[in-house]
Amino acid sequence: RNSTQTFEANQTNFTNTENYTLRNKKLTGFGKIDLTYDISKTSSLEAVTKYNSGAINGTSNLVFNGASTLQKLKTNNGLIDQKISYTNKFKEKKVFLLTGRFIDEKSPQDFKINRFFYENLFPDSQDINNVEQLSENKMQFAGFEAHLLDRWENGDLIELQVGNQYRHDNLNTAFKLKKDENTLQLPSGFQNQTQYSTNNLYLKSKYQWEVISDFSIIGKLDFHQLSNKLESEVVTESEAPFFINPSLGLDWKINSKNRLKSSYSFNTTNAGILDVYNNFVLTGFRSFQAGTNSFNQLEASTFILNYELGEWTDRFFANTFLVYSKNHDFFSTNSIVEQNYSLSEKTLFKDREYLSINSNIDRYFKFIRSNLKLDLGYLQSNYKNIVNSSGVREINSQNYSYGVELRSGFTGSFNYHIGTKWTSNRIETGEFSNSFTDNMSFLDLLFFYNDRFETQIKAERYFFGNLQEDNIYYFLDLNATYQLKPNKITLSLEAKNLFNTETFRSFTVSDIGTSTTSYRLLPRFVLLCLKYRF
Repeated sequence: RNSTQTFEANQTNFTNTENYTLRNKKLTGFGKIDLTYDISKTSSLEAVTKYNSGAINGTSNLVFNGASTLQKLKTNNGLIDQKISYTNKFKEKKVFLLTGRFIDEKSPQDFKINRFFYENLFPDSQDINNVEQLSENKMQFAGFEAHLLDRWENGDLIELQVGNQYRHDNLNTAFKLKKDENTLQLPSGFQNQTQYSTNNLYLKSKYQWEVISDFSIIGKLDFHQLSNKLESEVVTESEAPFFINPSLGLDWKINSKNRLKSSYSFNTTNAGILDVYNNFVLTGFRSFQAGTNSFNQLEASTFILNYELGEWTDRFFANTFLVYSKNHDFFSTNSIVEQNYSLSEKTLFKDREYLSINSNIDRYFKFIRSNLKLDLGYLQSNYKNIVNSSGVREINSQNYSYGVELRSGFTGSFNYHIGTKWTSNRIETGEFSNSFTDNMSFLDLLFFYNDRFETQIKAERYFFGNLQEDNIYYFLDLNATYQLKPNKITLSLEAKNLFNTETFRSFTVSDIGTSTTSYRLLPRFVLLCLKYRF
């Protein structure tokens, strides 16, 4: 891929260019054993064991602002996942579930870059000509849960869950400044030895009350007693917070054509290992990230409203879904961005809002035997961050989408599916504003010649509104299938990229600038395939 990134924030402006090629070699081994024992007609025991072992060796060639760079990433992964479940339907409408689970995972990495880009970050580094980061990631999880479901004669449903979950994470990273194969520096603030353990003892309850026929109120109440422990080079801390997550909802079938669902919930979530480690970790050839080095529980309120008009099998069906969420606490970043590197520390902020509205309308027209679908969407969000000591920045983002599709339901040998969708994006900060509209259109044609022979043609058109040139792309694929022997031997012809489009460019906008990326595509090709099933 080729990309151009323009940075604009706090009176700092620069442009980076990249020409990037990646080659990966992957080797994965996976095993799974399922054991099921039916103790009786109403109870059973099931054990599932999974094992995964993998290795990825990646080599990338990067030309960054004219400087050639070689990067190597070696990753190993090992996973054992054991789950045991006991189920007992001890009465007609009463079920008891007991589950236990254990996970052990390791994923060490070795990342090497044969150039040194960080002279301004590490001034005393005249002899450095390459860098390396070794990371060791370990995770262990153990938990159990007892779950009771009881449906009463009047239709009410009660659920109780009692459980305990323990998780221990170990993150060790070593960032090395090297001359050839010799390590000259292990810079302070860029090494991590973090152990983070959490224990969650919980009780979850749910009650669905059938107030009247077709009207239910659903209440949920979850109790969590946490025990957290954080150990690093500079701190050893423990805490034991207790919190309650309530939720209240309703399900009202107004009549045969109208249905309304709604819920409100207040949730507290615990920070994870990627939020709490203290020093910087190299996450890309020019990106360093750090956690908060502290405990945090994040609070959020969410309101959901869903309205349905008609049934999905009717000739007319409409569905509207609204989600409003307010994060009373949320993680964002405090960043220092330079042309050759960026440092981002996770920072806790207050009050982030998110609003999403989606509507789908389906109408079947009998005289053309086709279904018309309208798709409307709106998304708005705001958040905060700090860039280059700018102070707290308010970022507002808006997204509109509107599309139409027409799909046939012919009983003959031909069917079609045609549609188009526009997406408009706008992002604003105190010093930066950008907006654009993209469009994607498609046409699918399906031909059934007989029970054995069929052909499918797929055409697509892409338009990117903020690209000044080469902003329209066409693609055409064809697939023809013939069953030499039904359900046994199939012969197919697949033709891809028949217009022979060589590159594909896309444009994105963030709160700190813009990015244009060009991907090199496979040229036009045709495959003749023979499949045998036994």
